[in-house]
Amino acid sequence: MKFAVLARCLLLFLAATAIARAEDGYRLWLRYEPVADEALRAAYTQALGRVSFDLPEGMAWSPTLITAVSELQTGLSGLLGRKVVIDTVAESLAQPVPGGDDAYSIRLEQGSVSRVVIAANRDVGAIYGAFALLRQLQTARPVAELDGLAGAPRIKRRLLNHWDNLTGTVERGQAGHSLWKWFELPEVVDPRYVDYARACASVGLNGTVLNNVNANATILTEPYLRKVAALANVFRSYGVRVYLTARFSAPKEIGGLPTADPLDPAVAAWWKDKVDEIYRHVPDFGGFLVKANSEGQPGPQDYGRTHAAGANLLAGALAPHGGVVIWRAFVYSHEAPDDRHKQAYSEFTPLDGSFRPNVFVQVKNGAIDFMPREPFHPLFGAMPRTPLAPELQIAQEYLGGALQLAFLAPMWKETLDSDTFCAGAGSTVARVVDGSVDQHADSCIAGVANTGDVRNWTGHPLAAANWYAFGRLAWDHSLSSETIADEWTRMTFGNDATVVTPVSAMLLASRETVVNYSMPLGLHHIMAEGHHYGPGPWVAKSGRPDWTSVYYHRADERGVGFDRTAAGSNAVAQYRPEVAQLFGDPARCPEKYLLWFHHVPWDRPLASGRTLWDELALRYQSGVEGVRGWRQAWAAVAGRIDHERHAHVEQLLRRQEKDAAFWRDGCLLYFQTFAKRPLPAGVEPATQPLDYFVNFRLQYVPGDPAMR
Repeated sequence: MKFAVLARCLLLFLAATAIARAEDGYRLWLRYEPVADEALRAAYTQALGRVSFDLPEGMAWSPTLITAVSELQTGLSGLLGRKVVIDTVAESLAQPVPGGDDAYSIRLEQGSVSRVVIAANRDVGAIYGAFALLRQLQTARPVAELDGLAGAPRIKRRLLNHWDNLTGTVERGQAGHSLWKWFELPEVVDPRYVDYARACASVGLNGTVLNNVNANATILTEPYLRKVAALANVFRSYGVRVYLTARFSAPKEIGGLPTADPLDPAVAAWWKDKVDEIYRHVPDFGGFLVKANSEGQPGPQDYGRTHAAGANLLAGALAPHGGVVIWRAFVYSHEAPDDRHKQAYSEFTPLDGSFRPNVFVQVKNGAIDFMPREPFHPLFGAMPRTPLAPELQIAQEYLGGALQLAFLAPMWKETLDSDTFCAGAGSTVARVVDGSVDQHADSCIAGVANTGDVRNWTGHPLAAANWYAFGRLAWDHSLSSETIADEWTRMTFGNDATVVTPVSAMLLASRETVVNYSMPLGLHHIMAEGHHYGPGPWVAKSGRPDWTSVYYHRADERGVGFDRTAAGSNAVAQYRPEVAQLFGDPARCPEKYLLWFHHVPWDRPLASGRTLWDELALRYQSGVEGVRGWRQAWAAVAGRIDHERHAHVEQLLRRQEKDAAFWRDGCLLYFQTFAKRPLPAGVEPATQPLDYFVNFRLQYVPGDPAMR
């Protein structure tokens, strides 16, 4: 009997141990598993006999530096299996590290005991240097590559925008509820907040906007500012500053004023007092993000004032504290007869030069709304006297949410590397943003976060790659998608080439695959209404015309696509001549943007020699086949990836193949009613009639604003 009880206890202990060690994705890319190559581990151990920090005088043992030391001790202990001595910090930095406050450099010093020295201009640079050193070891780089390693961000403010509501829901998020437990704060501080800050700092992110752009003014009340302060206190030692979304009508809603008119002295006084109050709670508060006069949000136009007047009101209150305003340019009106593509440009370019110096205008990567593929927004390069902050979406609102694989680094690189020609050839979007084209002293980039309170943070185990990729590109926009995919895969799954090669290949192919089975050849905004998960090219009635699909694809018996040439809406004229001539000529326009700028006949031959209809159908089919190929590649790495994460991804890929086929079948059946042509050879026919897809309804989709 005693033996049976002991045996049962042992089994329970082993089961509990197995559960504790399960790879559920919580550790993200900061796993710090032992270096598998014994020779390389020995070389690292020898080179890292000691680690020292070299900082300017007066910066020793700040909370941030203590955090950097702790991260190094944790990481090196895991990677090397031993404790590494971290010396007392030297305050003898001979000359500044190039690149500003956040820069770092690493050098190897040989002696009786070899050591690594991390030099930085500020303590926050030390933490970035610590994570860079750990990344080198995690990705099995040669020891020689440690010496001379250096880094400095191209963009100063590198932010996550959380579309999190005070109710705990996350707009357009599918990874559970909000990370921020507002009801529990400030008394209860979830340890997970520390791990969030660690992940952000490890990829160079230095700011977070806590609440949804569709803002609730309650966040600015004193009880909630105490909650915000509790989060800021956790994030501070990792160099992450807190920002808030401000509701423009707050003076009326929580301040008791009869107006929020930006030119009313009482309104200006209210905002000054409110900002002073915020800084009493959060001394390093970053500033406000504002969505105004967009999709029903209040703003200065409610009072006949401009966006500049509204932004400058808030900027004036923030300026004495060093805070900034990030004013979103995502504005469009269903009452305006013009192409939605043109409206933000038309509204904001006349305001160039009228914003205060501490105002950024935040511009989405494309002119419509985070589509799977868009040409770069024409505002980039069109406002030289105003710093622009690109808004990228890490959450996959139109790319399958947290259920579908879509690695977004190639999409963001497509935008950042686009040449605006605003100051001649080479004036890329990235160089406009980092300030080097127009000599702006401050710069900013933001990504709409894909995090939630699910155990693995992002829902899909591979979606964490997008959080990682955004941070790495925000730090250095010259990095390639290939480099980022390789780093993340190695840090997340280990350095086994039989895993790294196929998983990296899946990541790099995934965005194009999603484009192919959903919105190929420049098709856009043809998703389901409301939740945006799945196809809806038939959506013809909504709250407003520019929320329908037919507004954008304009299919008829002649062809399909939105004519944005001089013969149509003339949106191409908003780009510089070099770009306008390219996009405006159907013979030269890149086919990936063809239907974005042109209404193209069904029988027009494309570069492949196939007609538009045949090419469109085969693109949809190739998207489905791409997902099938991933399923085979993923099955082949079974046994080399832990069972829990492998099984989760396998199930999600099965779902994605089903969804891809649904997109293909629904879209092709619908467009076929106009094209009146048979499917080309190689395209699988639908197993359901068009009515099945048109009448299909999903209920309670996570992230749908209606679920708030």
